[in-house]
Amino acid sequence: MEYNRSIVLKDGRTCILRNATEQDGKAVLEIFILTHAQTDWLLSYLDEVHFTEEQEGEYLKKKTESPLEAEILAEVDGKIAGTAGIDRIGGSEKVKHRASFGISIDRNSWGFGIGRALTRACIECARAAGFEQLELDVVADNKRAIALYESEGFVEYGRNPKGFRSRENGMQELVLMRLELNK
Repeated sequence: MEYNRSIVLKDGRTCILRNATEQDGKAVLEIFILTHAQTDWLLSYLDEVHFTEEQEGEYLKKKTESPLEAEILAEVDGKIAGTAGIDRIGGSEKVKHRASFGISIDRNSWGFGIGRALTRACIECARAAGFEQLELDVVADNKRAIALYESEGFVEYGRNPKGFRSRENGMQELVLMRLELNK
């Protein structure tokens, strides 16, 4: 899925939101590695990254060509500050109305409106793809992210008290959230 918009951040800089392409493989892998080193709230650890720049480029190419999935990057001053994406839950009749949402932003870029912009871009893409529901899991201690998601219309529908097993913090509770897209 293709996407391209620009916004003005809280500090006046311009942020370009666009779909990540095959040519962005190296840069997207670099921001993935950076963001996963900065916080314990993301899905994996650096030593679990087993894909190459070329594999990341191929993954991004498939996302760009997909009518149902997207990987959006936020570019500020020529540098990627974060990424977000939507993935369909599955293709079977019972779940084809659902998509999942994930996001990661360079800690140095927190607080400028990039998270909200990427979230809105993914909501827009999910609606354009015809999904009726967008879902996410967020670590319960990540209060800023939860507040952002709630302000964009996501609601909590459950919790998984042992959703993540953190190497640093033990068990982490996950908040399960969803957004109805056909409202």
